[in-house]
Amino acid sequence: MIYNLLKWITGIALHWFYRDICVIGSEKIPADVPLLIAANHQNALVDSLIVGWVVPRRITMTAKATLAENALISLLFRMLGVVPLRRASDEIRNAGQVSVDRSRNTGAFREILNVLNRNGAVLIFPEGKSHNEVGLEPLKTGLARLALKARDDCSIKGVTILPLGLVFEDKGTPGTIVGAHVGEPIKMDSWPSNDHVALIEEVSKRLRRVSEEAGLPTPTEKLVIQTGKPWREKLIALAAAWGRFTHELPIRTARRIAIKRSVDADQPAMLTITFGTGLVLLTYIIHLTIVGTLVHSFWISALYLAGLVTGAYWAAFEQHPRRS
Repeated sequence: MIYNLLKWITGIALHWFYRDICVIGSEKIPADVPLLIAANHQNALVDSLIVGWVVPRRITMTAKATLAENALISLLFRMLGVVPLRRASDEIRNAGQVSVDRSRNTGAFREILNVLNRNGAVLIFPEGKSHNEVGLEPLKTGLARLALKARDDCSIKGVTILPLGLVFEDKGTPGTIVGAHVGEPIKMDSWPSNDHVALIEEVSKRLRRVSEEAGLPTPTEKLVIQTGKPWREKLIALAAAWGRFTHELPIRTARRIAIKRSVDADQPAMLTITFGTGLVLLTYIIHLTIVGTLVHSFWISALYLAGLVTGAYWAAFEQHPRRS
């Protein structure tokens, strides 16, 4: 329940910064198999939010373990079931050692294998880091080792690797387009070898095809709601207008603060979501305080809050993510 609620909120928040998120090839996403999602990584935490939003399955996410050093993020990781991975570069930098323990992620891999054994889906960024470089960085072999271990050592049937390419028109500019391109899955049951190098090379080839070579999708047209009932269409249009009216100021303010405080192209979208969440909640408190002072009714205040949230939804999704 918490995951679905946060996913719903995430979808709204992503549209505070990006005008449209176009999903291409969603029919390739397997519905009920052990799934390893291999995505390129050019926009830090926003990449995880986008993948979580566009993939219609509950996803177990992975993240670098250093993020969990923050107490609030650590709590959020536990709530969402995020698996922290210890990167070699972080271990070397923190410990000042030339080499690191190769078994450092044994526990994390065990958690991921348990998820796969339950037919779950796990998101991994095989580049191992977020970056601003053009194109795909060399992939780490951990993803391939996991897939082979799941198939060969744990006898998990149906393990599938799904390449997912994220393409940004301009990741640091508000009102731009994001493309999420679903690539051709690799079905481990029919993969002919146990060579992790050959497997990661194939993942790299397919991921490059949907990240480097895929063009940016054409943005979707404005959503036309056809319910067959004119009054319902008018009601939804009114809710969207109300949502724009009540949320435009806090979101515009959040964008300005985010852009002003950003020192890297990775930061504006995530900071907009962060500041936007705080400012929208503050706006809601102000609205409810005024309404409560005027009407002194819990139920009217509750209905007003529901109207604010409904307006936020329809304002964000006048342009729905396209799945084609």
